Amino acid sequence: MSTTLLEMKGISKEFPGVKALDDVSIHVHQSEILALLGENGAGKSTLMKVLAGVHQPSNGQIYINGEPVTIEGPKHSQNLGISIIYQEFNLIPHMSVAENIFIGREPRKTKGIIDRKQVKLKTRKWLDRVGLTRVSPDTDIAELSVAEQQLVEIAKALSFNSKIIIMDEPTAALNDEETNTLLSIMKDLKHQGMGIIFITHRLEEVQKVADTIAVLRDGKYIGSALVKNVTKDDMVTMMVGRELTDLFPEKGVPSNDVILEVKDVSVPDLLYQINFSMKKGEIVGIAGLMGSGRTELSKAIFGLYENMSGAVKVDSKIVNSPRGAIDAGIALVTDDRKQEGLVLGLSVYENILLPSFRKISRFGVLQKKKKDEIVNRWVKELKIKVHDPGVEVKTLSGGNQQKVVLGKWLQMNPKVLILNEPTRGIDVGAKAEIYQIMKRLTDDGISIIMMSSEMPELLGLCNRILVMNEGRMTAELCGNEATQEKIFYYASGGVMNG
Repeated sequence: MSTTLLEMKGISKEFPGVKALDDVSIHVHQSEILALLGENGAGKSTLMKVLAGVHQPSNGQIYINGEPVTIEGPKHSQNLGISIIYQEFNLIPHMSVAENIFIGREPRKTKGIIDRKQVKLKTRKWLDRVGLTRVSPDTDIAELSVAEQQLVEIAKALSFNSKIIIMDEPTAALNDEETNTLLSIMKDLKHQGMGIIFITHRLEEVQKVADTIAVLRDGKYIGSALVKNVTKDDMVTMMVGRELTDLFPEKGVPSNDVILEVKDVSVPDLLYQINFSMKKGEIVGIAGLMGSGRTELSKAIFGLYENMSGAVKVDSKIVNSPRGAIDAGIALVTDDRKQEGLVLGLSVYENILLPSFRKISRFGVLQKKKKDEIVNRWVKELKIKVHDPGVEVKTLSGGNQQKVVLGKWLQMNPKVLILNEPTRGIDVGAKAEIYQIMKRLTDDGISIIMMSSEMPELLGLCNRILVMNEGRMTAELCGNEATQEKIFYYASGGVMNG
């Protein structure tokens, strides 16, 4: 029997007015990957912050290698062999890889001078261990890709001689190839005797690498299981407390009225001769691998490229700027809600109202009654879980943040809604809610263009799927003729006959 590296027993955590954790118990063995599952708000992050020494538990006991410990803070947690890699990296962009890994604990010579040779040698050792053989210790973090930065974070964690590594949504910003590389490294670390706690919403990744799952719901421990003994549907049922048999609503039937026309749209080095049209109430999916041009197409339709040629028309009205797009009835929900979709320091209230300030002001003065009506309507209609719209939007879960972005644009009464990765990084329950919202919108005659990396999502929701490869449209698949195999074939550069 393998050694139990970690046991968290009967952990509870109360904040003023909220019981975030209620008698939660998990354990991690040597050479084990434990997937910690649950919807946003289930308590996963709070539990990990207790383990990382950020929060003190209200009740319960933590054991490391069978010994009871009281974790007094983040540094103490590190000294106990625990490292946590958050979704938002803890790296300094304009310092080198070596400086980031050893900041504050650099090897020193006898007179206290930093031993730069040793810093580089040790950095090289940890970079090699996570497969970054081509990255120099002297490279600035800002020059690395997101995937490489993720691996630097893991190298940094290993440099503390950690035995337990917590990875919070490590693949959220990675493409398929980068994800497979990371999952492979996680397996290698496991075989080296480490215990890994893996937090993810991607259940196919759980099936690929995890040994066991532990599920939280509403701050309570629901249960554990060996991955080989449960299906994805079993996991979903444990997480949401009900079966999501109808994850995708029934597809609507679009009208015959054309609402959007994209004619010969090109952007130098990005997009080449894109042509398609769409009808009122239609959901058109845009599929493609990383670098296919999906995101660039969403920005082109929204009028963000000054050097674009061709034409985008809504109800025969030409769009050539973001302001023109908004006035014509186009709304864009970007794939990066934190950087581009929301102002995290502002409230839910302020974020929802952002695009409409010039429409609801009178003589330069914003009418409070009108503002309250707009915000209250969309908080209610989208079921945004927030006790007060005046709270900062950054305090909300990922799914609720995404709903705020939707509310921000829907209160503009758009005719065409562009959704770029609308469910990235949100849990399965919130996904189901967003799919239902999309169905209601199309029933009301709004047309939706959806860029997504998740093929089941495209197949389950879209009336048609357009496939892109290297800035070009390579296929149009309607209804039942669309399959995962066909999408991948055309996304990889395959050409349609005829």
